[in-house]
Amino acid sequence: MRRRDFLSAAVAATGAFMLPGGSALAAPTGVAGLTSLTVGAKPIPAEERLARIAKLQRLMVDRKIDALILESGSSLDYFTGIQWHRSERTTAAVIPARGDVVVVTPAFEEPSVRETLAVSGDVRPWNEHESPFERLVGVLRDRGVSSGAIAFEPTTRVFIVDGVREAGAGGYRVVSGDALVKAVRLIKSPAELALMQAANNVTLAALRHVHGNVRQGMRPDEIAAMTNAATVALGGEPGFALVLLNEASAYPHGSKQPQIVREGSVILMDVGCTVHGYQSDISRTWVMGQPTAKQRKVWETVKRGQELALATAKPGTPVGAIDDAVRAYYEKEGWGPGYRLPGLSHRTGHGIGLDGHEPPYLVHGDTTPLAPGMCFSDEPGLYIPGEFGIRMEDCWYMTETGPKLFTELARSIEAPI
Repeated sequence: MRRRDFLSAAVAATGAFMLPGGSALAAPTGVAGLTSLTVGAKPIPAEERLARIAKLQRLMVDRKIDALILESGSSLDYFTGIQWHRSERTTAAVIPARGDVVVVTPAFEEPSVRETLAVSGDVRPWNEHESPFERLVGVLRDRGVSSGAIAFEPTTRVFIVDGVREAGAGGYRVVSGDALVKAVRLIKSPAELALMQAANNVTLAALRHVHGNVRQGMRPDEIAAMTNAATVALGGEPGFALVLLNEASAYPHGSKQPQIVREGSVILMDVGCTVHGYQSDISRTWVMGQPTAKQRKVWETVKRGQELALATAKPGTPVGAIDDAVRAYYEKEGWGPGYRLPGLSHRTGHGIGLDGHEPPYLVHGDTTPLAPGMCFSDEPGLYIPGEFGIRMEDCWYMTETGPKLFTELARSIEAPI
């Protein structure tokens, strides 16, 4: 359920322990018996990235768009392999409708950027006193694009769009690149699915380890640290480990109130990792000790919601219909209505891949038709403010014959993994 852009807030709100992506990690402790599950995981090959670019360029020609500009982020990684952070210094790629990719980056960052460039193309540096936007416009002109429609990847920051528009002296028509990027990224390839499967395998195994080792008196940060240590030992890169205890479980992203595990505690964990950039996202909820009848009833209702979501997922079905089906069932059970609490206050699920949250979304009104290769989370939680919340979450992908889970649904509140 979580996004990387929410992690800082989650740390403050819950004490969840996060590790920065890409940092070196010391050998974890307390994970005896855990071994890597990702030894055979293969990164996306250059040939697949080139095929992505070729498809994108065909779409641009068809739609009379002359170039797409991507700044640092998951789409830049998706098409070029470049994994780079965003800052006030612009790093961006130009993918022309015809011709090779060109990357513009600060001169002192050029060697680092070249390390992950996985496709043929040029890198053009700019020095600190120079304008990256003039360099981007120079690339466009060198590729024969002196006017026409220029698309920007939809998360591109406004100052970059404005900078290119100004440097181009009004010669370009700026359009959204959202439809272009979605048309390529929505459908996952077998190589992408394999990496997502590996990431899910790691996260489920980490949760199994934690479930067997949580003890009364533990704090959320201690449990999260255990989770991340297990994730590293199992071969994943920790992404997030959200631990919600007791009343905090009633709030999907936590509470600032201190919580510890005690007899009867509801323990809600929302955990994800990455393997070669591709993400997992799994939630499990259980009780320390004997669950009450109410806790058991809510848990079983949520599991039925998960099952109903999967039963509704058929090729061609609008993805929003999945949310509608789950919400209708919950309302018959006395929850809601709609997004009201007690009930389901968030969408039933989200797309997932290189980003933890990406389109399309399992939410009312999203008319995107389900197609083979689309990937989603399935997480129709129920929340009772002042008491507790239950969320189970598993990810799945669409096939020609129906949805296929990366991980099996939780079996029971006593045996959630």
